[in-house]
Amino acid sequence: MTAPVPEFSHPLRAHEIGGTVRRVAISANDGERAALAARFDLLALTSLSASFEVKREAAGIRVTGTVTATGDQACVASGEPVPFRLKEAVALLLSDAPDGGEIELAADDLDVEPLAGDIVDLGEIAAQALALGLDPYPRRPGGVPGLLSEEEAAEARSPFAVLKGK
Repeated sequence: MTAPVPEFSHPLRAHEIGGTVRRVAISANDGERAALAARFDLLALTSLSASFEVKREAAGIRVTGTVTATGDQACVASGEPVPFRLKEAVALLLSDAPDGGEIELAADDLDVEPLAGDIVDLGEIAAQALALGLDPYPRRPGGVPGLLSEEEAAEARSPFAVLKGK
């Protein structure tokens, strides 16, 4: 069984990445954004771009940069569009240490993943950063008519609510 092709694929060959910083800027086209919107259950993905610096180090391949995106998510209470604008930092070390091998990490290494094969897919790295940056429970600003906020619900459950005339 072959692995599914990512919706936003921008592969680099790992063996071609050297010790000199390589700067790469990518942007998703209409079809890629539509496919990613479906994958992440978004109402719309208006823009998605990323700028990366890629460099080989002793511990593996370091990918740093920024992913920016705009679009609309569905409000968890009403289903109405909730606009989002995100700027997500990426700091990733793709380790080519053999299974069980030890690698020495710097203090700023937040994410370490194994390097699988000879491909570093910057598009998939951007897509995963998008997914991590999205609000898991988007809410429409100003609330939803007939639905209590958490604070209002807690206040209504209070034994003192009767005294306040609620």
